[in-house]
Amino acid sequence: MYAKLFMLCCACALAAAAPGIYDIGYAAPAVSHSYAAPVAVAAPVYKTVAAPVVHAEPIDPNPAYSYAYGVADPHTGDHKDAQETLQNGVVHGSYSLVEPDGHLRKVTYTADKVNGFNAVVERTGGTHAAPVAAHVAVAPAHVAVAAPVAKYALPAIGHPWR
Repeated sequence: MYAKLFMLCCACALAAAAPGIYDIGYAAPAVSHSYAAPVAVAAPVYKTVAAPVVHAEPIDPNPAYSYAYGVADPHTGDHKDAQETLQNGVVHGSYSLVEPDGHLRKVTYTADKVNGFNAVVERTGGTHAAPVAAHVAVAPAHVAVAAPVAKYALPAIGHPWR
């Protein structure tokens, strides 16, 4: 980092020492004791640069989209789906899933700037438990698990020279 800073300082010193780079238009004094006539100084010339033109993408005044997805995994019992559309500023959608107790929950909703978000929730189906994968094991309630015990004592906190 210091090398970069040193190189930058050297470059600035070279630019400042270059002859003619900061001349302001006065003539150098003559070698004899007589002085040269003053030279007229022209007004500085400023260059104008046009601002870059930014081409913004047009904004759609009425955006629209639609999507849907679903999962039906018989191995894990995961069943769910969802769909949603946006048309004329109003979102219509629904999703459903099978809860762990076997009930089917279906939510149908609409949302817009005037009425906000409104949802209707329906719960249907039986009271049987949804199928669960066989590889999930749950420990019995009567088995106690011991907390880990520290093997080493913590060092005393204090000044190291005492």
